[in-house]
Amino acid sequence: MAGRIVEEGLKFVAASSRNPGIGLAPSRIVDEGWHALILHTEMYADLCEQLGGRFVHHSPGYDPTNYDPPILDRTREKIAELGWEADAELWGPPSDETLASVAAKCQHAPECTIVVTPKPKPTVA
Repeated sequence: MAGRIVEEGLKFVAASSRNPGIGLAPSRIVDEGWHALILHTEMYADLCEQLGGRFVHHSPGYDPTNYDPPILDRTREKIAELGWEADAELWGPPSDETLASVAAKCQHAPECTIVVTPKPKPTVA
């Protein structure tokens, strides 16, 4: 499953890299694969160049409570134009049937901000 998710993340990066400014987005589960790629910044920058030449920036702000099928349809269409088939099971709408655990429960929703975790307080014995 992890391999499938990362593969779809790669397809998303390739489609986004070659189609800047048209509003593409990953499904919630594919977003996990994209996040895994982004964490390796040097490799990710090289990957963007190899897949299409443009760096695909991560712009938080998409609100998953506002499910927008046309964005996913447009993204799948751009993936198909590159000669790949999007994994329908991973590009579907959010559902209660979990294929894999999705860590980002809010997927870039405004109320999901990054918070610095405080250092643990020393324990007194």
